[in-house]
Amino acid sequence: MLQLTPYDRAAAVRYAHEWAYGRNPRYYDYEAIGGDCTNFASQCLYAGARVMDYTPTFGWYYLDANRKAPAWTGVPYLYNYLTRSHAAAGPAARDTSIFALEPGDLVQLSFDGVSWAHTPVVVAAGEPRSYENLLVAAHSVDADYRPLASYEIAGVRFLHVFGVYK
Repeated sequence: MLQLTPYDRAAAVRYAHEWAYGRNPRYYDYEAIGGDCTNFASQCLYAGARVMDYTPTFGWYYLDANRKAPAWTGVPYLYNYLTRSHAAAGPAARDTSIFALEPGDLVQLSFDGVSWAHTPVVVAAGEPRSYENLLVAAHSVDADYRPLASYEIAGVRFLHVFGVYK
């Protein structure tokens, strides 16, 4: 039976800072074939969760460049995985407001108002809470401590990681 355990936000943020401007050689860099942002976000999540869900197709895992779940690298698939309605090994999140975000949480952006295309990781959430005071790390235009306000976006959704099922 799976237990909900705490998400190590500090570990996720440390990982984000360490690899924001580089690539961990343990993971393939998808930058040249569509972008590396959600791969990077998943690596940060894994640093804070320390468990993967190896369920074929619908899980959240990375073995190598060709053996990974769609949720590891795909923006909408990661959202679907994190907000699933059932307990499965790995991190779990819920949609939230900007006011409930904490370092280690995720933001997903739409640049056209139709599709979700980018997944930065929250590394600092200042007060008063605003797009200017919400700082993120990301790949696919590498960044660390980048204000969310610096993105030209048509849509945004905020994901609060509430725990890890182990």
